[in-house]
Amino acid sequence: MSPRAEIVICGAGIAGISAAYYLAVKHGVQDILLVDERPPLSLTSDKSTECYRNWWPGPGDAMVAFMNRSIDLMEDLAQKNGNNIHLNRRGYLYLTADPTRIVEFSNAASEPAVLGAGALRIHDGKPGGSPYQPAPAEGFVGQPTGADLILDPALIRKHFPYLSDQVRAALHVRRAGWFSAQQLGMFFLGQARARGVKLIQACVTKVDSTKDQVQAVDLDNGERVATRSFVNAAGPFLKDVGQLLSIDLPVYNELHLKVAFRDVRRVVDRGAPLLIWTDPQILPWSIDEQALLIEDGMHWLLAEMPAGVHTRPEGGADSDILLMLWEYRLQETAPVMPPPLDEQYPELVLRGLATMIPGLEAYLQKPNVPYWMEGTIRRRARTGL
Repeated sequence: MSPRAEIVICGAGIAGISAAYYLAVKHGVQDILLVDERPPLSLTSDKSTECYRNWWPGPGDAMVAFMNRSIDLMEDLAQKNGNNIHLNRRGYLYLTADPTRIVEFSNAASEPAVLGAGALRIHDGKPGGSPYQPAPAEGFVGQPTGADLILDPALIRKHFPYLSDQVRAALHVRRAGWFSAQQLGMFFLGQARARGVKLIQACVTKVDSTKDQVQAVDLDNGERVATRSFVNAAGPFLKDVGQLLSIDLPVYNELHLKVAFRDVRRVVDRGAPLLIWTDPQILPWSIDEQALLIEDGMHWLLAEMPAGVHTRPEGGADSDILLMLWEYRLQETAPVMPPPLDEQYPELVLRGLATMIPGLEAYLQKPNVPYWMEGTIRRRARTGL
């Protein structure tokens, strides 16, 4: 007799495992089968930046409401489990050095507040303003929501002395931070398996359906699993698995790279929030470097680079690791594992970050700086899927 499952979930990444957890643990569904050809949480789930935020622009309040609910669930879980997922509320700090963008910053900051992300507090150095409350490095209880728009240069320098003195506005989004997605996923998986969820290392090769009703799933180990419910949680392979159901999902993959860099000089405070530079910039190259770039056909590196270079500390107070990211050349890509790496990426990200954090320039003068690179393929919808 062929094996049977109430639900088959394709993909044992964070999406598939969390689906199994909530179906089995929270809703009592039995006979759930997780199928993945790789070990759990090992494709892209262990390579994310692990950050979260409820600060989203419109239209509508759907995304803010969705994230508020998601963060509620994470905080409840963290409180019940001694915060073993290391959830913090350090926030996101959006920065600009362009004084002409202050009005834009203020207007953009007001929109999520109206949509339910929390109040916007403005700190401009004038008497009578509300005091700014710095975020602790660890924990999340008792922290403000909303955001703080800091326009007082002295206040920015007081709390973030490692930033460029050219910063003219800092928007500190407060219901935001990061956590250990790996710890969260392993907790979910352990709880789900304790409730009977089974995990099989195999690849889904076929999904049989009749009149839009799933009948069975074929695996590359020769098994055929009878089921009436199938969950596509295949991450970068979401579109490929959708085609097994004759469904053309309007999604595509983007290649996002991440550098883990040792900040041995402790340039960035270990309690820093996620730091995001929102201005486009032209990277500083010497005359000789410019000539080499032209000679190598890399003229585009001399042009204006996009906004968005960002960084955050990784690990505790005894760590010296920074995660550094900048999607300066977003590209659609096939979900090839391991993904192709950009050899120029570590230096370019470091150069971009040095505009925001001048102390990082010291690392550009040292040859053979060790870098460790990771790649993750992030799926995005082409429409509003």
